[in-house]
Amino acid sequence: MELTFKEFLRSGKEQLAGAGFAEVEAEHLLAHTLGVSRMDLHNPLTVENALSAIGDMSVVEETFWQLLDRRCKHEPLQYLTGVAYFRHLEIKVGPGVLVPRPESELLVEAALNYIEKIDGPVSVVDLGAGSGALALSIATEAPNTHVIAVEKSSDAIHWLKENVSFIDEKVRILESDVATALVGVKCDVVIANPPYVPDSQELPRDVTEHEPAEALFGGVDGMKTPRLFISTAARLLKVGGFLAIEHHEDQGQKIAEVLIQDFTGIVLHNDLTGRPRFTTAIRR
Repeated sequence: MELTFKEFLRSGKEQLAGAGFAEVEAEHLLAHTLGVSRMDLHNPLTVENALSAIGDMSVVEETFWQLLDRRCKHEPLQYLTGVAYFRHLEIKVGPGVLVPRPESELLVEAALNYIEKIDGPVSVVDLGAGSGALALSIATEAPNTHVIAVEKSSDAIHWLKENVSFIDEKVRILESDVATALVGVKCDVVIANPPYVPDSQELPRDVTEHEPAEALFGGVDGMKTPRLFISTAARLLKVGGFLAIEHHEDQGQKIAEVLIQDFTGIVLHNDLTGRPRFTTAIRR
């Protein structure tokens, strides 16, 4: 059975490679089918136990081939497995919510570095929280924080609630438009990953055909929503408060021009590929 299993996995890799996808994705899909981790696929005993528990190899085959077909039609891998890995967390995702990107991990790191310097409790607001990846990373890695996750999309709220209940129930969820959220409230830190892609920009099929457009596109120049988020951040933050906002690689100068009215210490940061990706600033 081991040889058959290996050949089975190899054929899945060949199908994905032929469609232009990374072969390793077949391992993720097969591991999901079997209910084991990807690394467990290399443990014959674990695989044998998983197959025995299912009892019918034809069920495994049918499920695996269906997942392969859906991936070849550009459905995001994370939607198929139901999980996106972000920092040390397993974030549940699916249709209706943006898949968290590794680039956003550096924004979280910058916020954590600021939080570490503050004595006592720190209030954090995540604007447009989506799946909650940023908010939950802050909450779990900085225990002295009180985190509020603001999101208006009912589809995204579903996944946000799933992740908060599974990872850290102390995170408060607020279903609200960013413009009207938390009136009269002041906080120490605001983190934000607003929709910032210019409307005319072409994106991969995985993204345009499956992920929510309202979480991606920010107007003609991509700056409409970032401007709104910055305005809300200026309203929410205490004097000396910290903002970290993600943006398009070409928007660094425009973001700085918006920030300069209410913020100082404006710093542009690069992502994992060396491209400008987010800006931090301090409320005047």
